[in-house]
Amino acid sequence: MRTDDLDFYLPPELIAQTPASDRAASRLLHYRRTDQTIAHRTFADLPTMLRNGDLLVFNDARVVPARFSLKKPSGGRIEALFLKEISPRRWSVLLRGMGRFHGQLEFSDLPGVTATPIRAGEGGEFEIEVSSDEPALVVLSRIGRMPLPPYIKRDKDYDQRDAADRERYQTVYARQPGAVAAPTAGLHFTDQLMGQLDDVGVEKTFVTLHVGIGTFKPVTAETLEDHVMHSEAYSISAEAAAALNRANEQARRIIAVGTTSARVLESQPADQPFASKTDQTSIFIYPPYAWRHIGAMITNFHLPRSTLIAMIAAMVGLNEQRRIYQTAIERRYRFFSYGDAMLIE
Repeated sequence: MRTDDLDFYLPPELIAQTPASDRAASRLLHYRRTDQTIAHRTFADLPTMLRNGDLLVFNDARVVPARFSLKKPSGGRIEALFLKEISPRRWSVLLRGMGRFHGQLEFSDLPGVTATPIRAGEGGEFEIEVSSDEPALVVLSRIGRMPLPPYIKRDKDYDQRDAADRERYQTVYARQPGAVAAPTAGLHFTDQLMGQLDDVGVEKTFVTLHVGIGTFKPVTAETLEDHVMHSEAYSISAEAAAALNRANEQARRIIAVGTTSARVLESQPADQPFASKTDQTSIFIYPPYAWRHIGAMITNFHLPRSTLIAMIAAMVGLNEQRRIYQTAIERRYRFFSYGDAMLIE
């Protein structure tokens, strides 16, 4: 399949720069595969659109405030993105602006705390040694900014929306810190909406997939078959596995909340029960694909030429994916992370 098939023109003004004033007030495009119909609702309508016994699978990954800045002795700025803590005082980060510099850096917002590059990898990735004994998540909770994707524009050093981003670029049920991007389909849920789902007999369970930087990376290969998919860490608890197995045994629908939950579920064997596990997945779902576990999906609108839009095409068909997106553009839906949502069933 050619990557060009996943391209489309999106008017820049449809790229959402801020979330809806109320999470559940975002719009919801409802697509039914059985008759290929499209309806236009709001996300608050979701409890009335699902069936008693449906099992919603959420990704409870918590986004780390991973963006921070370092400075060279000359005062030059280095933009940094935390990826993971390798060991005490050792972090894996992306550094932008290093050029040919080699030497000790200082945290811009932590005077006296230094970061020394130890090892350079590919694509700007570095292993650094930090002079603080505090865990990375403690340091970042004080100085970090949310790792918003580049299509959401913010001022470089400080933006008055930073505090709001800390709350809104995080799901209300986020529990497991480690993601550097939000599972954005979940941003529309509120505590009230979660309670309403209970009231109508919709079951919920949680898996964890720590969303990595590869999520937003466009596919640059000419064909999807030549694209090298990124790998992400995930876990399924015993409780989640039991809920999924009960749903299968009782022939109830399993609905993925977002492409990240879908990746976790579709990484499991089709002919075996779900089991508690921690692993890595590099599954790449694109047409044609035989779905193993998912009966429906809640998702946002995705970037052109991305692995995420390829997954949507695998669920509804390429022509229908194009029609849905063209309809969303004509109806002025808001796109990408802070944008509106879609229910595919």
